Amino acid sequence: MIRVLIVDDQALVRGGFRSILEGQADIEVVGEAEDGVEAVELTRKHAPDVVLMDVRMPRMDGIAATRELLSGESATVRVLVLTTFDHDEYVYDALSAGASGFLLKSAPPRELAGAIRTVAAGDALLAPDITRRLIQDYVNRPRQTAAQSRAFETLTPRETEVLVLIAHGRSNGEIATELYLSEPTVKTHVTRIFAKLGARDRVHAVVLAYQAGLVHPGAAAPSPD
Repeated sequence: MIRVLIVDDQALVRGGFRSILEGQADIEVVGEAEDGVEAVELTRKHAPDVVLMDVRMPRMDGIAATRELLSGESATVRVLVLTTFDHDEYVYDALSAGASGFLLKSAPPRELAGAIRTVAAGDALLAPDITRRLIQDYVNRPRQTAAQSRAFETLTPRETEVLVLIAHGRSNGEIATELYLSEPTVKTHVTRIFAKLGARDRVHAVVLAYQAGLVHPGAAAPSPD
């Protein structure tokens, strides 16, 4: 059962999300919060697996709440940011704060439960139209630190190859097919990549890959040998 906390300053929005999610056999709504302060309090109280986090709220906004949650004792929780805004600054700030996904409220209701399952499983989720601008935004920001550069030097050639394919949006199954590996082997490579780079999830690893220059916006994925 995936435990979910809904955070939004509008009661009608929270009620709508609850109605959608309560119809899912594998999802349980453990609480609702109307701002970031209450979100932090209820996350510590109920220990949800996923927090659906609005961005613009009184007292403490969703970005600040995400940053506080993921830098403290609740750091294992997954945050899925939901907003009506698709401005680059919100995407960048949300993911920099540690969010695992970013979904517009205009997305079809059927996508919400799927997004929660994706994030709860440890994967990251971004609306496709947001991803393109997000990557370009990251590329234009400060480059990787010396510590990050050293971390990339610890990757094996195969791990680097897997990371590049992750950055091109390949799933573990697709990577396994392209590299003629078993899926468990790919999962092992992915786990080691995350550990070496200190990446929270796939989105964070992709961001680091772009910052390191392993992948460039608009470049095609490499063809298997």
